[in-house]
Amino acid sequence: MDNTAWFDSFRKSRHHAFLKEKPIAYFCIEYALSDTIPTYAGGLGVLAGDFVRELADQKIPAVAVGLLYHSIYGAHDAIHGKIVTESVSSSQHEKELVPVLDKNKTQLLIKVPILDHDVLVKVWLWEKNSIPVYLLDTDVTENTQVDRDITYKLYDSNKETRIKQEMVLGIGGFRVLEALGIQPSIYHMNEGHSALLDLEIIRHEMEKRKIGFQEAQSLSTHHVVFTNHTLVPAGNEVFSNDLFTLLLTKYASDLGVPVTELSGLGTIQESNTFSLSLFGLRLAGKINAVSQLHAKEAVKSWPDYLFEAVTNGIHLPSWDKVGNPASDGKNHGNSNEMIGLKHTENKRELLRYIKGRMGVDWKENELLLGWARRMVPYKRPLALFEDLKRFKEIAYNSERPVKVVITGIAHQGDNAGREIIQQLQVLIKKELSSAAVFLPDYSTTIAKLLTSGCDIWLNTPVVGSEACGTSGMKACLNGVLPCTTKDGWMAEVDVTRIGWTVASDNIQESLLQTISEQIVPLYYSEDKTRWEKSMKNGRELILHQYSATRMLKEYFEKLYLPIITTSYKHYGF
Repeated sequence: MDNTAWFDSFRKSRHHAFLKEKPIAYFCIEYALSDTIPTYAGGLGVLAGDFVRELADQKIPAVAVGLLYHSIYGAHDAIHGKIVTESVSSSQHEKELVPVLDKNKTQLLIKVPILDHDVLVKVWLWEKNSIPVYLLDTDVTENTQVDRDITYKLYDSNKETRIKQEMVLGIGGFRVLEALGIQPSIYHMNEGHSALLDLEIIRHEMEKRKIGFQEAQSLSTHHVVFTNHTLVPAGNEVFSNDLFTLLLTKYASDLGVPVTELSGLGTIQESNTFSLSLFGLRLAGKINAVSQLHAKEAVKSWPDYLFEAVTNGIHLPSWDKVGNPASDGKNHGNSNEMIGLKHTENKRELLRYIKGRMGVDWKENELLLGWARRMVPYKRPLALFEDLKRFKEIAYNSERPVKVVITGIAHQGDNAGREIIQQLQVLIKKELSSAAVFLPDYSTTIAKLLTSGCDIWLNTPVVGSEACGTSGMKACLNGVLPCTTKDGWMAEVDVTRIGWTVASDNIQESLLQTISEQIVPLYYSEDKTRWEKSMKNGRELILHQYSATRMLKEYFEKLYLPIITTSYKHYGF
């Protein structure tokens, strides 16, 4: 049974009927919903955006919870070593979002105990081509300015603000659903940022069953799915135990539980450090990684936990610029000729954008390499230019030139990432002004241009560091060939059928050698047969194996359905 047929059957089942009464609640700190509202920073948010759209496509009873931010995320002026913060007006939010009202038809406000007082939180609804997404916002007049600023910007570099954001997301998110009368059977936490949701699930069990904290804790885990997305420190947040316990003082008091008992659930052994990831792992009934390799690597870091592997997939209608996939799986525009023609159109569109934005006029018959993702050292965005002399010899060959387009952002507290952006911009300006461009203001709009318009998609992470890497899926879907290390999802496929692999432990030499000796000659060859065959192979691979439909089906089979099945007796179904 194919993925679409599986969901056709599922919608007729008692499991689907059960979810209509007790839906799935999906929690994430970022969602790529629209470029006009700043609710995402990178891959985690893009994945979450794809996920909520796929849930809607498959008519799955579900809701999502996140935060609404008031400034656009990213290092826009990295070449000067500055972060330029651009605020989004309330009127813009009101164009995109609907205020959530209470039973008295006034804007719903809920309370989240932080430090020694309650913070008021209002709620907005996004529901455009997705399940309902509730976005929490502390910019409430009655709050102090410090509390109003909790949701001002995504991934605030201040540790105290970050914990407050995660309290609003997890604790506040549960209370929003409670206020709206939504009673989920499954709470899916997409990464550790929402892990404090566990405390509210425990509180709910304590109050409902009149039981103690420990007993409620063991019961609450049954409802929780926890998805880990990264093994690197930046994605697995840690805080001072003292700061964490201080901020949860009032919450613990209201709960009637010593705050040290709460913090102990996330304390790293023999340290004074609190880990949100460890907290989430300890309180989850089901845990998954987002590729097969990621699951193997995760066990090395957390040997006490069982990680299911559910490799990420992409929402085909959102990313396909070759042909619009129909729900019946037909008419995918999958002939060699169609893919080639559409790719040429998409490349022209990208080149027009580059010319208009950067003033650089490149020809459509010149080989174009693309690299776009978050700027962190393990992704090695500078690998292509480490041997600058050799790269320039390749790029400036008058008969077979090579062009490069690069883009990406760094977390605002990530000085190393911001320094990489600055290095790239300075390098391009001084040495590669006619061979490379760095596009500022990275967004999903720019991502769609690049993943459909480049000829080659560069993917250079250290093997074992990238959880999955879905940008390569989007590129392959649109006939862009990968040149990649065997990390993330690429470890699961035969890359020789769709592109080229490079050696992770010798990335600089391997990358330049592969480009100059294999990619360039093939691209400029009069015989396009192999190139076009690889384009078709890559597209078919994504359509059949790496769609969000397949991903969601695996979430049901491996994680959701076991919870639903054992919940029938509990809920009387």
